[in-house]
Amino acid sequence: MKNLTIKGKVMTTHFLRKKFKKHAISLSCAALICAGQSVAADITGVLMSADQNVKFEGALVEIKSLNLKTVTQRNGAFKLSGVEDGIYTLDITYIGFNSVKQTVIVENQVAKPLVITLGESDELEEVVAYAQRSSQMDALNRQKNSKNLKSVVSSESIGQFADQNAAEALQRLPGMFIQRDQGEGRFVGIRGIDPNLNNVTINGANIPAPEAGVRSVAMDVIPSELIEGLEVSKTVTPDMDADAIGGSIEVKSLSAFDRNGRTFSVTAQARYSDLTEEVSPKLSGSFTDIIHLDKGQQLGVAAAVSWLERKFGSHNVETDGGWLEDMEIEDALTGDDVEVFGAEEIEQRYYEITRERLGVALNLDFIASATSQFYLRTLYSEFSDDEFRLRNEYKFSDGKLNSNTANSMSVVDAEMDRDTKDRYEVQTILSTVLGGEQQIDTWHLEYNVGYSVSTEEEPSRMDVTFAGEELDLSYLTSGPIPTFQAPNSGIDMSAFEMDEIEANDNKAEDSELSFKFDMSHPISFLNMNGTAQFGLKHRGREKTNDMKVSIYDGGFDDITAADFETATPSWGLGDFGPGLSRAELQQFMAQNRSVLELNENESNVASKGESYTSEETINALYAMFDMNYQNWQIIAGVRFESTQFATNGNVVRLDVNDDEDTETLIVNGWNVEKDYDHFLPSVNVRYDLSDNLLMRFAYTNTISRPNFSDSAAFQLIEVETEDGESEVIAEVGNPNLEAYEASNFDFSVEYYPGQLGVISAGLFHKNIDNFIVKQEVQDNGSWSGFDEVVQSVNGGSAKLTGLELAYTKGFDSGWLLSANTTLTDASDDLPSQSDTIANVSVAYETDKFSTRLTASYKSEAFLFEDADRRVFEDEHQQLEFSAKYYVDDNSIVYFNAVNLTDESYYLYHGTRNYNYQYEEYGRSFEIGFTYNGL
Repeated sequence: MKNLTIKGKVMTTHFLRKKFKKHAISLSCAALICAGQSVAADITGVLMSADQNVKFEGALVEIKSLNLKTVTQRNGAFKLSGVEDGIYTLDITYIGFNSVKQTVIVENQVAKPLVITLGESDELEEVVAYAQRSSQMDALNRQKNSKNLKSVVSSESIGQFADQNAAEALQRLPGMFIQRDQGEGRFVGIRGIDPNLNNVTINGANIPAPEAGVRSVAMDVIPSELIEGLEVSKTVTPDMDADAIGGSIEVKSLSAFDRNGRTFSVTAQARYSDLTEEVSPKLSGSFTDIIHLDKGQQLGVAAAVSWLERKFGSHNVETDGGWLEDMEIEDALTGDDVEVFGAEEIEQRYYEITRERLGVALNLDFIASATSQFYLRTLYSEFSDDEFRLRNEYKFSDGKLNSNTANSMSVVDAEMDRDTKDRYEVQTILSTVLGGEQQIDTWHLEYNVGYSVSTEEEPSRMDVTFAGEELDLSYLTSGPIPTFQAPNSGIDMSAFEMDEIEANDNKAEDSELSFKFDMSHPISFLNMNGTAQFGLKHRGREKTNDMKVSIYDGGFDDITAADFETATPSWGLGDFGPGLSRAELQQFMAQNRSVLELNENESNVASKGESYTSEETINALYAMFDMNYQNWQIIAGVRFESTQFATNGNVVRLDVNDDEDTETLIVNGWNVEKDYDHFLPSVNVRYDLSDNLLMRFAYTNTISRPNFSDSAAFQLIEVETEDGESEVIAEVGNPNLEAYEASNFDFSVEYYPGQLGVISAGLFHKNIDNFIVKQEVQDNGSWSGFDEVVQSVNGGSAKLTGLELAYTKGFDSGWLLSANTTLTDASDDLPSQSDTIANVSVAYETDKFSTRLTASYKSEAFLFEDADRRVFEDEHQQLEFSAKYYVDDNSIVYFNAVNLTDESYYLYHGTRNYNYQYEEYGRSFEIGFTYNGL
């Protein structure tokens, strides 16, 4: 946070710390005084079905005469604190059922624990039978009665879609979009904000990112079978982490108290990919049990496991285009020199991929007494990506334009590479949270210790390049799929000599240890009842990127691509030519590595220049008041976060002197430390116009810290001297980057008509300062003598305004309709932002059969700039179908069809006619069987 000027004086962050401490003490004293006026008894209970097999989360429980209200937890439990002796009426409401009233007596500051049942037995059986209606009830109740603006995916909803992971399950919610990798959802964005600016937690513990350099968590690492629920907070409260400009995503794993007694579930599935004609297996299962101990104590045990192997592929073509000022281009008809937007490189890519995902969760819950409970939450996920890629890379230097309208060009003296990428990558996430809750006198305490570690490893990666030269080519760049014609030498594999082998053994690790302590107390003030809450949190994080690169550029003798030639792959985007054998290339490397010529300078540049370690320590304090007055609920408070950042890397300089035929490598360490603070007030207001109609307003302040790759201490400097002239270019990190800072405004109206449904509309606006962009900075006064320096810098501000609309309705006939759209207007340079995001789902179910057809749409989005032109992701719309047949009360057979319209992934350069990347994945079909036992 920068210094603030108030009435002509400078308020420093040190002064703010003192002020915050002073106010926090004052607020604590005020809370204690107010609390002492009204504290009496706690009314506790649990809300469940008559047969006690279903526990209801998200139900509203209130004593209207006292302005007291609460919401049932995931085990159906609730508590109303600070109730004096007397006779009261509890009102319990849950969307999908008639409201319930319950009389409770508080005598001698004691209230007997309550067991409240919801719904008649026949009514409940009907709801449970209709799984889609049941899941919508759960999600809508949790959304309606939340303290802040929130969207929810229940565990049952996850099972209603053809979703393989947490990312794909989240894309159905209003305002949510996903970024795909090889056709599968990976990163999740909220309201047009880049995924790096979101916060992701599992069971309350922050999750570090497996991938090097980024903060965004690849959520395809988390299997959907391990998830009990997903909650997206679009506005934050002071007790939540502040690094959530887009929002905060909470992943909840299974607990024994989500169910009742001993249960288990087993699923087996087969998946068919029509692009590769491969069949892939999937197995998953879960188990829960509640063990009753002495003195009323209970131990809940929940375990889940999921394993999937998916064999598939993709066909890809990419263009690296630019204004080719150095090319000798002339119009073939007039002979005049012309300037065109031509291709410097065109790449054909063919992928063979095997992905394996293993997830395991073990959760323990111990209820020691009516006032104490403890828990252990663990989740481990391993995601491997075994990828073999063939690539034809065409490099153009000069040519003639044959037609201005078609942009067809003949090119002479071109180069062509045939290369392979042989990579086995493993990403893991381990999350462990140990915590508890206790009631001590009138204070409610919550605490936990969390440890999470994410890793990404690339052991024994190998990239092999075969080079060919002096080829005559022609190509057509207009349209999503560039077409071109290569000479016969482009197919003759003996014309491509082995040129380079790059071997990698890379590892990135991101770990975080956290401690959190919260304390709350009931208060009463000016006819308002509520809670005062205070807390602190410590987070220590370390991000390491360890690169080990070996580049071999000699000792290949007369080895050519023909020595490894295989049959032509089935590539659906044009002529590809013969393939290369993965097994034979691996064998060649194993037998000849010791005699190959290692380029030590280039190897050290890649290894030393891209390796770094960054450490981040965050200490936070907050004070928050949750007050109820008549139909108003106000949550207001402030959060203070202090960040200490340190990064350790290298300055790597390579001097290449062509005149003297020498190379000199210089490596020096670079260490930087930086501290900064943020003072973040917020308010969330809810007003109930009626039982079914409510409004929300929120003003919040959030931040997002820079990506580690942007803020790491590294400098890659290359000096090339020829004919006495030197050119100096560099790519450098920026450890002095400021964090993104956002002021957020939200206003929404929600209407819950009838038994099951919601109609909602919300406006939101974000002012984002310290936006980070990559720029050429050689002229900023810090890089004298450099010809080009690329660095991430704080590039000013960005604004985003949007409208979020949602509609869900369940009908007695068995039909269920759900639709939502988010329309945004944002600054032109805001990356990953789509003007329109929409989802539509039509479902029909009976007690034996359930079907759902879903469509998702995302309009075009700006991504980045390349060659002075903007690169966009084209609009994307995907259609999927799922069906279930309930064989009996325990057995289900299901079928899913994914990407029914064979939607491709397309990036374009400047305008849609100029390809940047085009990739297709094909359709997939799944059939499976689930057995649920009690």
